[in-house]
Parts: sequence; structure tokens; C-alpha cells
Amino acid sequence: MMNEHASILIVEDHPALAETVGDYLEAKGYQVDFAADGVLAMQLATTEHFDAIVLDVMLPRLNGIEVCRRLRQEAQNTTPILMLTARDQLDDKLKGFQVGADDYLVKPFALPELVARIEALLRRGRGMTSLYRVGDLTLNLETMEVHRGGVEIKLSKTLFDILRILMREAPKVVPRETIERELWGDDLPDSDTLRSHLYNLRRAIDRPFDTPVIETLAGRGYRVRSGDED
Repeated sequence: MMNEHASILIVEDHPALAETVGDYLEAKGYQVDFAADGVLAMQLATTEHFDAIVLDVMLPRLNGIEVCRRLRQEAQNTTPILMLTARDQLDDKLKGFQVGADDYLVKPFALPELVARIEALLRRGRGMTSLYRVGDLTLNLETMEVHRGGVEIKLSKTLFDILRILMREAPKVVPRETIERELWGDDLPDSDTLRSHLYNLRRAIDRPFDTPVIETLAGRGYRVRSGDED
């Protein structure tokens, strides 16, 4: 899997948030280390190997923008950096990108989205594709766009994440429990929630087209397969 043995440095000064993010990433198979301020972040990032850095902007001692700048310009560190901030302001995003951040996520955020963005950064860093394709269905992790037969399909965040999971594992069958855990962690909804989302996903992906690609295998789970597969 993409996250097997990948190491992530979480730079976040709020202990509860850092712990929540760390627990979630570890449950996904990542190795996690922590820094609660910018100075420690610099020390760890320049002396240890990490596959990606999740870097908060507002930090004590040294803010995230300066940490990113120093890593890129002074340490020549090319580790992918995902910046976090509570401020949804264009200037903040531009500053982050100008000093070398690879992606940007505004608080509050959904943990599955954080994982999806980390996976995209790891693919990019390892030269792997960010485009999933099954038959005439494509899902682009970089642009967050879905197309089928050349037609763009608008999906909600949850539907996009379900489709991403299914296409990532295609043509394997994905158990219901796996999808639920990846979407919601331990805070699982009632048993009809995923079924309702899959119904809406089929309406968007399958109903307008001649051949369905989303399959339900009773007692096993779900999968995406092209129409010409046996």
C-alpha cells in the first residue's frame, strides 16, 4: 500500500489535535513523529528522514512559514510539506506556496482528506500516478475531478472519497468495514449511511451511462470494474 512504512512528521502545537491526527495516521499504517514548535521541527526535519511533513502555520518559537522557508532554502530539504492553518486567507496560502509548501489544508479538516492529500504528495514524490483509471472512468487526485466517457461528474467530498478508495483497490473487492474505517475512523455512523452514499454514487457514476461499473458483492463488499472485465 502507499502508506506502508511511510514516516510522517506532524508539527502541531495543540496536543489534542496532534494526538488525534497521529492516532489516525498510525491506524492507517504510517510511522509518526511529533514536534510542538518550529525549532524542534527544524531539528527533526534536518536530522531524521521523513516521507512527508504536516506543518502547522501558527507555531511557537518559529512559525510554519519560516520553517518551510528554511528547510527549502537553507537546508535544501525536498521532503513534501502539507501546511495547515486555521486562516482561510489567500495571502497565507500564497506565502506558503512561495516558500516551498506542496499543498495546503485549512482547519478544521476531515482526517480522510488529510490522508488523501498525504497520499497524493507521496505519489508525486515517488513519481507515481495521481490519476486512477478504470475503463472510461477516471479520478484525478491532484485536481479532485472525476470524468466518465469524457464527461465531468461532480461529487461531494464523501462520494469522491468512496470512489477514490474503490478505484485505488480496483479490481479488488473492498469490504464495507474497510471503507467505513477509512472514511470515519472509529466514529462510525449507523449502518445505512454508507449504503445511502453508495446509492448516490451509483446515481452519479452509473445511471447516466449504459454500463454500470460499481458492483456490490453480497457479504463481501464493493468494487469498481470496467464493463469489459469478466
